Amino acid sequence: QLQIVESGGGLVQAGGSLVLSCTASGITSENYAMGWFRQAPNDRQGVACISSVDDSTFYSDSAKGRFTISRDSAKNSMSLRMESLNPSDSGIYYCAVRLSPSTRTLCVRGSGASWGQGTQVTVSS
Repeated sequence: QLQIVESGGGLVQAGGSLVLSCTASGITSENYAMGWFRQAPNDRQGVACISSVDDSTFYSDSAKGRFTISRDSAKNSMSLRMESLNPSDSGIYYCAVRLSPSTRTLCVRGSGASWGQGTQVTVSS
């Protein structure tokens, strides 16, 4: 059974940075995508995703240039470094794993993914 554990959320001032980490166990395929989503009022929005096949990445428009996603294949883990944070980045961040390597499919649709419990990120102004 796939288990996903996130860590690294917290409170930070605007302009600051945070690193979120996610570790997944029970992945049964070598080809998968992992990603981070932020809970918005009406849905979860993909922030950044990475593929296990070639470490290709997908970023939302708001994340480009500020966030960096990376992966440790040996540990089935990934990190999201977030810089230049602003209050609109606040929310619960969820780690997701989808047993298909397409980062766009995971980040844009989010369907068919397994989810962690989420970690709170709060950016104060």
